[in-house]
Amino acid sequence: MALAKAEELELDLVEISPKADPPVCKIIDYKKFLYEQKKREKVMKAKASKVVVKEIRFGPQTDDHDYEFKKKHAEKFLKEGAKLKAYVFFKGRSIVYKDQGEILLLRLAQELEELGKVEQMPKLEGKRMTMFLAPKTKK
Repeated sequence: MALAKAEELELDLVEISPKADPPVCKIIDYKKFLYEQKKREKVMKAKASKVVVKEIRFGPQTDDHDYEFKKKHAEKFLKEGAKLKAYVFFKGRSIVYKDQGEILLLRLAQELEELGKVEQMPKLEGKRMTMFLAPKTKK
């Protein structure tokens, strides 16, 4: 009956809920339905926010002036809404200053407390100690 009706209207009979008793069907133009579904997905994808990750590199013995300069950049990145990946890179034997690198990253996290929250505490991976900061959402 429904199949005959769909053929008469030159449309497709689409099964909506096969587990229902009796199964639920709908008469629609299936190609048009797929096209509109793709269009909706494209719009949703365009509206989705893209996460930008900015990096800032320090050395274990970064000077105060250089630290302040890089901190200003970090503030700017967090204000723009980007995530921040701050890391201390240990070259050669400087790996013996792991504690200095961690202190540097924790100091940065403390000074940027009002702009961003720590997503990952300083963690040593090979020759670099990494820490992630995410911008605080405005209410």
